[in-house]
Amino acid sequence: MARPVHSALPRGFTLIELLVVIAIIAVLIALLLPAVQAAREAARRIQCTNNLKQIGLVLHNYENVNGALPPTTIVLFASQTATSPYFTCEWGVIARISPYLELAPLYSSMNFDFSYDRAPNTTVCGLTVGTVICPSEPRSAPVVEVGNLWEGVSSYGNLSGDWFVWWNQGPLNRTAFSPNYSKTFALFTDGLSNTLFFSETQVDHAQLKDCTSDGTLTPTNFPDTTQSPAMIQALAPACSPTASSSHQKWANGNTVASAVTTALTPNTKVYLPGYDIVTAGETSGGPVYAAVTADSYHPGGVNCLLGDGSVRFIKDSINGQTWRALGTIAGGEVLSADAY
Repeated sequence: MARPVHSALPRGFTLIELLVVIAIIAVLIALLLPAVQAAREAARRIQCTNNLKQIGLVLHNYENVNGALPPTTIVLFASQTATSPYFTCEWGVIARISPYLELAPLYSSMNFDFSYDRAPNTTVCGLTVGTVICPSEPRSAPVVEVGNLWEGVSSYGNLSGDWFVWWNQGPLNRTAFSPNYSKTFALFTDGLSNTLFFSETQVDHAQLKDCTSDGTLTPTNFPDTTQSPAMIQALAPACSPTASSSHQKWANGNTVASAVTTALTPNTKVYLPGYDIVTAGETSGGPVYAAVTADSYHPGGVNCLLGDGSVRFIKDSINGQTWRALGTIAGGEVLSADAY
């Protein structure tokens, strides 16, 4: 009786079956990838929030010990009309509070008799400080600037003005931090829970700097948030543009390098041709006007540190006047909890 002959070779997958399996795997990856990315972003945002909370606790410790918040930078002039300082100590807020951030060895390496960019300090100012870098920031390594100076970056900027930042001849600005002045909590009559201290800001910003005109800006006269982009357009021809600048640095206390202002609401972009504008440097004696925008890599808004140590995620859609009101320390504005 004849028996059927079976092949000794095992049966393999057909091309169609392989394609079907590959297609199923591709669909599963497409479905899972957004969820994985969302989970990773949530983790990064939580870490970013924790960084800001740590800065908030440290600022309260600093104020408790010293009686006031740190200045952003120190530039001393022989007179109110002088345009060149006889002494500068341009260390920023993060540098000044570093011993309270458990960075005592870093602080001990700083020589406050000289600015951050002078020979005794060029090594320390180029170090990376992980506490002040958001995990979502793609550019976390130190950056090199003019004169081959390496500077460590930061993801957080201290509030240093609305439009008006500082003027050797002028009044104090309306926000928590200022050059040459250490503000006490007694000045915060709006309440610490209604006052911005720090906000996220991306390292890379295109900027307009060193303007030859202030336009129509004065310490008390500046456009509201809806008209601020037009003001930047009008001032652009009088300023020096940079295609990109490593804006945020932990050691450098100047407005152009470490501040945020409330001139524009979070993540507002103005490409004409600059993103930010800082009309002058503090070492010129001012006046310094700036639109340095709070921005982040988190979709929809920015993490912000308030004066009471809490951290809030402020949406891009926040009303411009509410954003400005959060920036002032004694503006007398009435803000409801659901306004931001």
